[in-house]
Amino acid sequence: MSRQPNAVILDIDGTLIDSNDAHARAYEDAGRELGFDIPFKRVRPLIGKGGDKVLPEVTGIEEDSPDGERITERKGEIFRERYLPTLKPLSGARQLLHRFRDDTMKLVVATSAGKDDLKGLLEQAGVADLIQDATSADDAEESKPDPDIVLAALKQAGFPADEIIMIGDTPYDVEAATRAGVRIVAVRSGGWGDQDLQGAIAVYDGPLDLLEQYDESPFGRGG
Repeated sequence: MSRQPNAVILDIDGTLIDSNDAHARAYEDAGRELGFDIPFKRVRPLIGKGGDKVLPEVTGIEEDSPDGERITERKGEIFRERYLPTLKPLSGARQLLHRFRDDTMKLVVATSAGKDDLKGLLEQAGVADLIQDATSADDAEESKPDPDIVLAALKQAGFPADEIIMIGDTPYDVEAATRAGVRIVAVRSGGWGDQDLQGAIAVYDGPLDLLEQYDESPFGRGG
């Protein structure tokens, strides 16, 4: 593209903070406590989708059923109490967001996490003070890979879709952005490879890699 975007839509898990494994472990732990089989290897590739899609796919239990609500609530408690305090930002995440802000881009989060997790994730990622708006699973009827959360972020950003780029780490981010008509740059830091991230306009190892190639990236003036 010939000019920089006016806004960046950001995923959090696996994009700004190394948290995808922790979400899967929290599901596994909650299932074990409550008597449901939720194997890490089964749930890990689904992290990035909304919980309303993950739980039925792994267990056959709908999230809004009594058992589903118990599992979802306990998973959230375990994640926030046991895993969130140990999580680390991905290298370069804060510096990259500073670079976007220096270039006057508006920063809007679009995450499948609920509002209960959103604040803690942003604080643990060390970027809460840099985000101007955020949309979560609570702001959308359908979670990723449906486009609702990206469309909500697009509305908050206040710019046309062609003036915005999203950053995400999963195939579900790529699908949601594409269905919303928003270009997406993907990062491998969430555990997916280039083949899984097809449809992204560029792929980088993570925030630091993107920052180091910023000028030639889709975000740079020469990108």
